[in-house]
Formats: sequence, structure tokens, C-alpha cells
Amino acid sequence: MEVRQLRAVVAVADTGSVTRAAVLLHLVQPAVTRQVHALEEELGVELFVRSRTGMRPTEAGLAFVERARRALTELDRARAEVQPSVEVGGSVAVGLLDSLTEAVAVGLVARVRQDYPGIRLRLMTGYSGHLQEWLESGTVEIALLYDVTTSASVAVRPLFEESLWAVAPPGDWPGGPVALTDLAAHPVVMPAPPHGLRTLLDGACARAGVELDGIVEVNTMITQKRLAASGVGWTVLPAVAVEADVAAGVFSGGPLPVTRSVVLARSAGRRPSPAMEVVSRELERGVSHAAFSSPPPRYKD
Repeated sequence: MEVRQLRAVVAVADTGSVTRAAVLLHLVQPAVTRQVHALEEELGVELFVRSRTGMRPTEAGLAFVERARRALTELDRARAEVQPSVEVGGSVAVGLLDSLTEAVAVGLVARVRQDYPGIRLRLMTGYSGHLQEWLESGTVEIALLYDVTTSASVAVRPLFEESLWAVAPPGDWPGGPVALTDLAAHPVVMPAPPHGLRTLLDGACARAGVELDGIVEVNTMITQKRLAASGVGWTVLPAVAVEADVAAGVFSGGPLPVTRSVVLARSAGRRPSPAMEVVSRELERGVSHAAFSSPPPRYKD
């Protein structure tokens, strides 16, 4: 099993075809085909389903690609750490919260590309619980999480406390704080479990003795926004995701008496590479800007 074979398999899985993988790897197509076939023969299983429209991983292929990607990431990190160079390089996998992705991703990529062109970023978006699992398994190396404290497996750096907001259709709320009883007086588009926001909201309502009229559960922020804007019902989202939209009149609403802590986390058992340190610093900078400035409205229906 060779590194070039691992890179070929991962590239084919990412692009969906040998032709596109060959372009990505700066190889001729037959070379990529040979590397994939050689690895399949060594493993004794087919890693891809071939069709006229391209190649997609089999169940065995999905499992192997995940492990191969981690192995290549570790090799890239090791190379960057031991090779003498004035330029910071290597790959860094970053886990981003859905509510913060739009606010920080573009700036993060732009700053890293400009100042550290040797760093390759891989951005993955998910719920806080999923991101923590990916962090502990090595799928991502640093991640933004909610309400997590330092433990034997995860080292965290608190970034800021954020309010949850009740988000209403335009004109439904005059502005200012929203009590949980005010929220309960309206149908609510609920974030679906296992979203950390749902867990936090359920806990706050239970302590206050309030029961929400959840009319539908959804698992993406953009769907919550669209349903609220269309008048289907109210919803609950982090302040950073909706303050500018409320100010622009896309929604009405205001802060609930519920807060949560945003932290920057990494594996406690892994020494951060120079590239990870750089990306962590730039990510923290981007989050601070998103949390403490007033960005223009970001939502478009």
C-alpha cells in the first residue's frame, strides 16, 4: 500500500471520476486507474462502483476513504513539522458550526490564502455534537463547539457568550427581549434533535414550565429562516445568525433569556502543528469579528 495509491483513491472519491482526479493530482488518467486497481487487488474488495456517469465509493470504499484521508492528513502534518521551511504549510481540517459558517468561512479562507498559501484548508459544517465526534475521531483537527469544557480528550478556548433569539415573521414582534412565554404563544419551527440548540431550548423551557407548540422540526438554519420569513411560524436561532436580518426587516424578533458559550476546540492528545496554530488564530479572529461587529444582512430568499 503506497501513499500515491491513497491519494488516488481519495481524489477519485472527492471528484467522482478518474479523469477529474487525474487533473487534481497532475497525473495522466491511466496512472490513476492503475493505482486504484492495484489497491483494490491488494485489499481484495472493490472500492468504487463504476458507471457511465462516474465512480462512487462502495460501502467498503467509504470506510477506506475516511481512513485514508486521515492518514494523508497526518502525513502532511508530519512533513510540515519536520521539514525546515520559512513557510508554514500542511493541511488543516476545520469544523464549523452551521450558524457561524456564513459569517466566518469566506474571511478565513481569504486570510489564509493571502498570508499562508502553503496551508490547505478543509472546511466541514455540522451540529456541535457531530463536530465534537469528528474532533475526537480525527476527522477534523480544530472545531467551533457550543458549551463544551476542557476534558481529557478535548482542549477548549472560550470565545464568547451568545444569546439565542426568537425569530418571527416581519412585523410580528415590535422589538426588544422576548420571554419564553411570548415564544410559546406562537407556532414554532423547531431545530431538530440532536441539534445542541434544541437541547438548550428544551432545557430552558422545562425549567421555566413552558411548553412550545412545535409545528415542524427542521435540520438546517436556512430552512428555519425561510419558514419564519414566510409566516409559517416563529423559530429560534443564535444572535450572530439573525441580528443583521432583523435590523434589515427581513424578520422581527429579539433575544430570549437563553445563552450559550462558543468555544474553539482541539484534541487534547494531539500537539498542534504550526499550520493548526495559524488557522486557530485566524478562526478566532473571524469569530470575534462576527460576534462583535454588525455585518450586513446575509439572508436572501
